[in-house]
Formats: sequence, structure tokens, C-alpha cells
Amino acid sequence: MKICLDLSPVVHRKAGLATYARQIALHMLGQGGAQLQAFHYGAQVVAPLDGPLAEIPQRVIPQSARPWRLRVAAHTLAGLPMDDAFGGALRGFDIFHATEHLLPPLKHAKSVFTFHDAIYALFPEHHLPMNRAFLGLMMPRFLRRANAVIAVSECSKRDAARLYGIDPDRIQVIYEAADDALAPVLDEAALAAARQKYHLPPRYLLCLGTIEPRKNLPALFQAFRDLIAEPQFADVHLALVGRKGWMFQPTLDAIAQLGLTERVTLTDYVASADLPALLSGASAFVFPSLYEGFGLPPLEAMACGAPVICSNAASLPEVVGDAALLFDPRDVTALRPAIARVLSDPALARALREKGLAQAKKFSWQRAAQETFDVYRRVAQG
Repeated sequence: MKICLDLSPVVHRKAGLATYARQIALHMLGQGGAQLQAFHYGAQVVAPLDGPLAEIPQRVIPQSARPWRLRVAAHTLAGLPMDDAFGGALRGFDIFHATEHLLPPLKHAKSVFTFHDAIYALFPEHHLPMNRAFLGLMMPRFLRRANAVIAVSECSKRDAARLYGIDPDRIQVIYEAADDALAPVLDEAALAAARQKYHLPPRYLLCLGTIEPRKNLPALFQAFRDLIAEPQFADVHLALVGRKGWMFQPTLDAIAQLGLTERVTLTDYVASADLPALLSGASAFVFPSLYEGFGLPPLEAMACGAPVICSNAASLPEVVGDAALLFDPRDVTALRPAIARVLSDPALARALREKGLAQAKKFSWQRAAQETFDVYRRVAQG
């Protein structure tokens, strides 16, 4: 069975989508019976495939994101397959797995589509207009045309069924997981080196994720400002780990407007090798997001033993279970006392660390790959 897996999110370093596609690919290599091929668009890439993924046969469409998406949309709306386009780059496999909400119409291959989230539909004000229009027009068509649909959470499954009338029996939930390399760092020298590298004091809060409106970071900034006004928390800093996404400027403006420029550290992209120490050393991991299709960052923080304070929205309660302190992300007044509790109560912080480690172990990329391969097998068998 020849599988063509879309690794475009990986080579273009698309945060959570990249993690998903990369981990499925890496763990799929160990599945017997799967001959894996890699697809990506773009003549120029940010992060070329490396390690075991560099050995996979690659199929490349030398077009940038916008022309490629428009071409897929045009062929889909016209009902024209793309198998013979681009010199046969879209031929020679049995199943195409779309990992980033983009499914080219193919006549000679079946398809599996991963539905991550419906942010563009539920929070349109937090999406770029062109992206919102594209996904609004094409998503129902992609979902209907796919031979099988994978959702990354029960929340995403409900959204796909409710918004687009997709039969829930056609949708299989396959959970993501924290990277196997994420584990608690206990060595004090390593923790101190990470703090020094990113200019952080001994006590800091950490939030991980692409900077964009739905992450609800201004609410965190307001809670943080009120927190550090109290003498016992005056030494605490806040680290934002992640690249700038779309519509990020209002979020950055809020830092200055609240007088937090010297207290908030923007690390931008952090190498994976540095992430365990940064997460392990955090006094608390805070995640105020309004919506997540899965919500990987809190799970990654738990895998490193950080006490987690997390929004109770969308899929997040599904992911963190009872291992996090939950709050309503639309209630700014609820966040400051939650953070204060964790910082001032060592027993609570310790309990959250222990529960978080146990919760993270419930998720596995190896299991996700096996369940994904089972989907491929059912699709191939018709």
C-alpha cells in the first residue's frame, strides 16, 4: 500500500500542523505494509525534511501556497482531477493523506483528510479574510470528497458533523501526543542555562503557541499585570514561546499598553532541544486559548512536569482531564487568582505536576500512527 503523506506543514514550519504531520510520518515508518511517500508544495522551503524523513521519496509541486491553494480550489469546483498535472507528481500512490486542510482532487487515488479545527468558522474575526473565505468555501467539499476523515479530538469531530453535516460514523477521532523527547529536566545546571539563554529569572510563567488572536494573550497580560502588582509575585516574569502568526500586532501592542515590555519575554521560535528545559523550569504553564482543535501545548508542558493552568474551552478539557487548573478564558478576573494559587501553594503545584505527567502518558504518537494506518487499510479495502 503506497501512502502519499502531505508534509507541507513540516517544510513550511507550521507550528501544530507541522508537529502533527511530522510525528505521523515518523511513526508511520515503523508500520509494516506502508510504503510512505512525502508530498509538499513550494520550491522554497523553511525547514527541509531531515533525519529519517529525508529518506522518503518526495513529490514536490513547485508552487507557493497561494497559487497552489487556488489551483486546488479551481479544480475542485470544476470537478477536474489533478492526477495528470505537474508532470505526474500526483500519481503513483494508493492513498493521499491531507494533513493541512487542503485536498487536491484525484481520480486514481483514494484520500484521507485530517480535520484539525473550525476556528475560521467559529471565530471568523480571528482569521485573515482570504483564508476564511477559502476554508469556508472548500472545507465542506474536502470533507465530503475524502474517503475517510480523521478528527484530532471529539470536539473537532462534533464541529465537523454540526457545521457540515458530515456523518459522525465517517469520522474517527485519533488523538495527538507530546513528543517522546519531552520529559522533565531535573538538572539545575541545564535549567539555569536555559534561563540564561532566554534571559529569564528563576520564577517565570510560560505560554507556548503561535501568537495570533484566538490565543487570547491580552487576557493573560491583564492577569499578569495584576499579579505582579502584589509584592509576593513582584519577581515573576512571563515568557511567550512561539512565532508570530497572523494578526499578531494587537497582541504585541497590548504588552506595551499594559506597561509590561520589561516583564514579558518574546522568545520567537525555540529549538526543540531547548523546549524541555524551558517547560520544566516554568513555575506554571498558562494557556488561555479561546479554541483549540486538540491543544498540544498544555500536553507538552505536562510531559515536562510543568503545573498547567488551562482554558476550559473547546477540546482542552478533553486533553488535560483533571490534571490542570481550568478557568473560563472569557473571564479575565478568573485567571489571576488561578495563577496566584499555583505560585503560592507548593502542594498544589506538586499535585498538578504529578497528575500532568500521568495524563501526558495516556497519549501516544505510536498509537496515533497505528490507528491512522488502520484507517488507510480500511480505505484501501473499500
